[in-house]
This record gives sequence, structure tokens and C-alpha cells, in this order.
Amino acid sequence: MKHTIAVSTLALFLMAGCKPDAAVRKGAIVDNPQKASQNVPAPNPATLGKISGTVHLNGKAPARIAIDMSQDPACTFGPPNLTEQYIVQNGKLANVFVYVKNAPAVPVQPAMLTAAVVDQKGCRFIPHVVAIVKGGAVEFRNSDPTMHNVHSMPVQVGNRTTDVSQGPGGKPETLHFADAENMIPIRCNNHPWMNAFLNVSPTPFFAVSDETGAFHINGIPQGNYTLVFVHEKLGTIEVPVTVKAGETADTTATFSM
Repeated sequence: MKHTIAVSTLALFLMAGCKPDAAVRKGAIVDNPQKASQNVPAPNPATLGKISGTVHLNGKAPARIAIDMSQDPACTFGPPNLTEQYIVQNGKLANVFVYVKNAPAVPVQPAMLTAAVVDQKGCRFIPHVVAIVKGGAVEFRNSDPTMHNVHSMPVQVGNRTTDVSQGPGGKPETLHFADAENMIPIRCNNHPWMNAFLNVSPTPFFAVSDETGAFHINGIPQGNYTLVFVHEKLGTIEVPVTVKAGETADTTATFSM
């Protein structure tokens, strides 16, 4: 099943009168999920297992093409940027968000709440697909010598629309996201080719497939689960998986063009 996220054309950001680092609208500020989980018992380490696997693509993906960045001379001095909707290597698919759908409640560890970093570097968002746990945060940076913008467009009520301008090497902007949501579009209004996707996982068991299509999820209590795979263009696949204590469950998922 194919699913395309439709995004309206963004008007170019007007530079005049804009103050660097001026947040038009902040992301949702949520209660500390670590505090809220204090009454949740920690699982017995002896009952934990892992999930590892690979995401495949059946069919030929569109070729990656160079992006015309001549609109901003500051973007033309580095290596060329290529489209990132389909990154495929030997039939393996990158940038797939993977999470355990029906995982049991576990205490939220401090590492889970460390803000993920998305950098605007070389006039692109790095990484292209990022994932955090529900209640977590993302720190957006600008490492480029040009004005950038972070414009998030969620649909869940707890995840506010955000429109933040960042000057060259400007102050990082940290945004919190309260509700689980897949593939939230992130855009730069100044550079319409710049885009990324943020995923807010409902459980602390998630990953994003790398350029070899591989992913790894650790510390999962033993049990039967549903593993969900989400791609920005190809939609969603659900795969059953059984996790056994002290073992690694090998799982694959295949998207089709």
C-alpha cells in the first residue's frame, strides 16, 4: 500500500525584518515523563530481549537527483545535495521509522529524554528522518553561514506547529513533542528543497533504519508484539514479532513500489 504525504507549496520566507532565533510558536511543553513513570516497575533484566532486522524494497526506486540550490549562493559551495525520499542500497531501504506498537509500560530512562539533534548543514536537515519518544525533544541547530528556518507541521493537538528562524550559527532551538505521531513534516521556509521528518514514538522501543536498511531495538520485555514500519512515501507495514528473554528476534519487512 502506498501512501504519499501531501505538503502544500511553502512561500519563501521574507528576510527583511526577521530576527534570528525568534520563535513564532514554540513546540508543546509537557510534564516530565520521567517523573510520571516513577511508579512503573522496572522489568527484570533477565526477561529482556532484542529485535534486529532489515527493511527491504521490492521494485526500483526513483533515482536520486541533484537539487538546484542556486537560489542561495551560500548553499552552492559544498557538495551537491541529492533527493532523500528513497535511499536504497542493494535493495535495502533507509530512513524507515520502526517501533514496537504494543509494548508494556517501562520506567523512562534519562537517556530517553536526551534531545535528539537535527542540524541544518550544507543546506539540508541532518538526519532526514529522526525519532524520539513521546514527551521527548529535538534540538534544532544551524551550522550554515546563512539564515535558516524550522517549520514543523504536526496534526496531533499536543504537538504544536512551530515556525522558528535561525541565523547563521545561531542559538539552538529545543522543541518538545507531547503526542505520538508519525512522519511530522519539517521544512525550511527559506530553502524549499530542505525537508525532514520527525517521528514521536508511543513507546520507548524504536529505531530508524540506516543506509544498509538495518535497525536494532534493545531491552524489550519478552512477549508477543506488533512491529510497525513507516516510510515517508511508501506508508506503513505491520509485522508480528516474538521477543524471548536473552535472545535477538530477527525480523524483516518489505515495502513495494
